[in-house]
Amino acid sequence: MKSRPLQGRGVADTLPEPKPQTTLTVTPLLAILDLVDYVVIAAIVLFFAGSASFAARQRLNVSRLERKLDALLRHHGVQMPPSRLSPEVQLLAKDPTKKIAAIKLHRQQNPGLSLADAKAEVEE
Repeated sequence: MKSRPLQGRGVADTLPEPKPQTTLTVTPLLAILDLVDYVVIAAIVLFFAGSASFAARQRLNVSRLERKLDALLRHHGVQMPPSRLSPEVQLLAKDPTKKIAAIKLHRQQNPGLSLADAKAEVEE
């Protein structure tokens, strides 16, 4: 590295020679990707969009089947057994953030009930 002396000062007071400025050229992202890359990106987007659509369609089909089953049960006079859940547990079970509390309360109200059974009954 070269040094240049300061004017009016001694040899000991020197500044380093400034480095030449280098310019950084940025290549746009679109110029870097090939046609194959665009095809892969499009396939990924279509896959996830299709799977989201499929999941939504499945939920719609399940709710439609539940409505039909409920109508058939009402038409034939079939009564569902009453819920074993107390009103307090039912209230807690409606809120997804309080589902664990509902399961705990249900197990306290029904001694000997396993965790798996309590969870299944609360989630019905």
